[in-house]
Amino acid sequence: MLWSAFMLGFLGSLHCVGMCGPIALMLPVSRTNEGLKFFQILLYNVGRILTYMLIGFLFGLLGESIASFGFQQHLSIVIGSIMLLSVLIPQKFLSQFKISQPFYRAITKLKAQLGASFKKKSLDTFFSIGFLNGFLPCGLVYMAVFGSIATGDVLNGAFYMALFGLGTLPMMTFVIYLKSFTQNIIKFNLKKLIPYAVAIIGILFILRGMGLGIPYVSPKPASSKIEANLECH
Repeated sequence: MLWSAFMLGFLGSLHCVGMCGPIALMLPVSRTNEGLKFFQILLYNVGRILTYMLIGFLFGLLGESIASFGFQQHLSIVIGSIMLLSVLIPQKFLSQFKISQPFYRAITKLKAQLGASFKKKSLDTFFSIGFLNGFLPCGLVYMAVFGSIATGDVLNGAFYMALFGLGTLPMMTFVIYLKSFTQNIIKFNLKKLIPYAVAIIGILFILRGMGLGIPYVSPKPASSKIEANLECH
C-alpha cells in the first residue's frame, strides 16, 4: 500500500500548487544562476519532504502502538472509511465543527516565521522555508497522515509520507520555473480528480483490512497464514 502515497501526492499536487504555490513563487531564488536556482529549489523541497517524514514517523508510531494490540486490520478499515467519508461528506458540513481552530495560534506563529525567512537569501533559508511549509494545515496532507497511521509501523509511516512528498515534487518544482503558467494550473479542472483519488485509496485500505486473500490488494492476515500452515501439518 506504500505506492498509494506517491499516487496521492502526484494526483493531489495540483491542490498543492493552489495551497503552497504562492509560497513557492515567493522564494527568493537566483535569477542569474540556473544551477544555484535549481539547488535552492531542491533545498526547499527537501525541507518540505523532511517535515512530512517527521510527521509520518510520529503518526506511524501511533499506528504501530495500535497494531501491537492486534488491531492493524481493523485500523486499515477505519482509516479507509475516514478517507471515504472525507470525500462523501460536504465540506460545508465539516467546516461547522472548526476542528482546526485550536491550532490557529500555532499557525499564526508559523506564518510569522515563514515571513521572516523570506527576507533572507542564504541557502539554509530555502530549507527552512520548506521545513516550515510542511507544517501548514492541508487537507491532502491529513489524508496522507491517515495513510501513515494505517501502515502500523514507524519506518513505513515515515516512508509513506516521504513518497507522498516525492509525488508532489514534479509539480511543486514545475510551478517555480513556469510562473506565467501557474494561474492556469491552479484553475485546472484536474483538481476535481483529487476526491476520486482519495476515495480509491480509501477503498484499497478497506480491502486490505478485510484480508480477502487477494494478492497485493487484500492479503490474508499473517495469523491466518500461520493457522493454515498448522492445519496442513
